[in-house]
Amino acid sequence: MQFNSIDFMFFFPVVIGMFFIIPRKCRIYWLLFASYYFYMSWNALYAILIGIATFVSYECAGIISKCRQNNKNRKSLVVLIISITINLGILFIFKYGNWIIESLNRILSSLSINVIERKKDFIVPVGISFYIFQSVGYMIDVYKEETKAEKNFLRYALFVSFFPQLVAGPIERSKTLLKQLQNIENIKLWNANRVTSGAIQMVWGFFMKMVIADRIAILVDTVFDNYISYGSTELIIAVIGFSIQIYCDFASYSMIAIGASKIMGIDLMENFDTPYFSSSVRDFWNRWHISLSTWFRDYLYITLGGNKKGTIKKYINIMIVFLLSGLWHGPEWSFVLWGGLHGFYLILGECSKPIKEKLIYYLTIKTDCFSWKLLKILITFSLVSFAWIFFRASSVSDALGYIQCMISRPSPWTIFDGSLYNLGLDVFEANILFFSLAILFFFDFVKMKEKKTIDQFLLSQNVWFEWGIIILLIVMIFIFGEYGPSFDAKQFIYFQF
Repeated sequence: MQFNSIDFMFFFPVVIGMFFIIPRKCRIYWLLFASYYFYMSWNALYAILIGIATFVSYECAGIISKCRQNNKNRKSLVVLIISITINLGILFIFKYGNWIIESLNRILSSLSINVIERKKDFIVPVGISFYIFQSVGYMIDVYKEETKAEKNFLRYALFVSFFPQLVAGPIERSKTLLKQLQNIENIKLWNANRVTSGAIQMVWGFFMKMVIADRIAILVDTVFDNYISYGSTELIIAVIGFSIQIYCDFASYSMIAIGASKIMGIDLMENFDTPYFSSSVRDFWNRWHISLSTWFRDYLYITLGGNKKGTIKKYINIMIVFLLSGLWHGPEWSFVLWGGLHGFYLILGECSKPIKEKLIYYLTIKTDCFSWKLLKILITFSLVSFAWIFFRASSVSDALGYIQCMISRPSPWTIFDGSLYNLGLDVFEANILFFSLAILFFFDFVKMKEKKTIDQFLLSQNVWFEWGIIILLIVMIFIFGEYGPSFDAKQFIYFQF
């Protein structure tokens, strides 16, 4: 069941209505039932897998907690390692099993050795990376004694399976989400501002997904699927288009999840903070997929030693984190290269810092003005967009071929001869996209300058402006959203991860 589906339009009001009607003590059971129903709508067997991951992490966290209380630290560490191995083993088998077998078969085939036969491919369950990481983070928090082991199994099961953020995040922490679920009986029955705020966030999320992401995806798919036929201009536009598409697609899911949870009185962490206004790649990763980047920082980078064991070790740790971050997205070398490229960006940025400072000094470059900030934003966006080529391409060879065509086929005349309207979007559709992007830019700019999310900003305005914008967004979703009898509701990009 996707957020942008007819099924969800019926499912969510029923869940919310019952949530406010039933006795407060039953809220956990109702949301747990709704969450499993939501997840099983893709495949009923998925419930078995998430149930196993939940049970293992729950039981192991309880054992770890008792060991820590009795100062049996070595035993608690052994249990932690075993539990992490089991959970990551589940992820490894289902997500990377096919890839490993195929890689081994290529090696064996090159050595004239019989390949490994398999009767059936592993099917990757939706959102498995997200709930596995959430479970592992919980166990590590218990081991570090940063959170107490949850004694109520059903409450913990809801923490792992909470349906708004189950399949694509944000990856929540026990210190925030689980703590709120422990207090769920005390949530005020009705809070008009909270409900309105959540509803605005959901509307904005649907607008980003259905009006912008799914529309610009038509252009991106047209070019990437047949890149050999296009020149530099079209290829560059498609890269920029994918940068916008993946932002609107992924951020929209997080926004809908945050809004849906807020209506129920549960706050999820912010996952995107105007990432394309970043002034450096490091700044970008402080704004992009925040729940994942902070997860890798807290549970992997710091565990490896962070920046406390010398510069070389620090750079090695950075590369390990980003290579694994790329691999987390899927069993493709193109993802690994995408992660490695970002790690390279960060290391290069730190190594070149003294050189940049000297150039700024000797060239008397003004760094406290708009032009300097704009230049840094444009450079960062260009670097990030270039890396997205590896993320979007179906293989490393396709990515390299795309880059080669982009460099070797200048086609500036296509800007003026109207051929850009032959990339899947006609003049009318392109104008809708441009207008929608102007709205997106406006609210992202407001968020950057005012430090207010769209709901906070609109609720602080006069009623005519607030409702004018809300009605405009709703009308555009229903009239210009990519949906309908002949349209297959596009799956959120990050569902596959």
